[in-house]
Amino acid sequence: MPLHPRKDDHGKPVHLHNPSTVTAMGTWHDDEAIATCLPDGELPPILNGIALQPWLNPPHTREDWNQDTGINLHFPEASMVALDKNIAAGAVIIEPDGRVWVVHPSNQFGGYQATFPKGRQDPGLSMQATAIKECWEEAGLRIRIHSVLGDFKRTATMTRLYLAERVGGTPATMGWESQAVSLSPLEALPGLLNGAADKPVLTALQKTLSALELSGEPIGGYRPIVQCSQRGQD
Repeated sequence: MPLHPRKDDHGKPVHLHNPSTVTAMGTWHDDEAIATCLPDGELPPILNGIALQPWLNPPHTREDWNQDTGINLHFPEASMVALDKNIAAGAVIIEPDGRVWVVHPSNQFGGYQATFPKGRQDPGLSMQATAIKECWEEAGLRIRIHSVLGDFKRTATMTRLYLAERVGGTPATMGWESQAVSLSPLEALPGLLNGAADKPVLTALQKTLSALELSGEPIGGYRPIVQCSQRGQD
């Protein structure tokens, strides 16, 4: 039984009962393919013009996370109404080629074969800082937040998910909570996201991207109208 190269928060080894499978190197440059990376796995040096390199100096304190350059202060953000649930945050990270990042929790924790990177809010961390921190810990990615996708009621949390873009990092440095990280075309997400709580997220994502196509508003390097027109000529 293989071990995750990172130990858990208590310093104990993480045994992977059903390891994920890496995909061929060519899948990373095929926008119609699912590409999957394992911890410390081999990746191309650059993807969609952005280097796949470890985030060498991530924040270490609450104050630093709350001042990270990936935080977006230029859109209105309502307070979270959680009632009797814990508050959590995460992100749907979209690549310039239109694919979306998902994580595969180690040993399908929580019953998830794949889901979006997210986690509970630590005391003193803002919602956006929480999302940025969780994406780095679970997916190894450094992100810049674009906007709020929505607030979603899950089993134990009320989770705010943001739309975001990758600006650095590499999934090869994923933490122990993930046994793999995948980059998936939008149309393949229903087959990856087995959790019922992610179905409303996928519906919201599809509606939001359709609205962005009409407006022409990009998310980082992803421009929906260009993407659709190119595929229509294939």
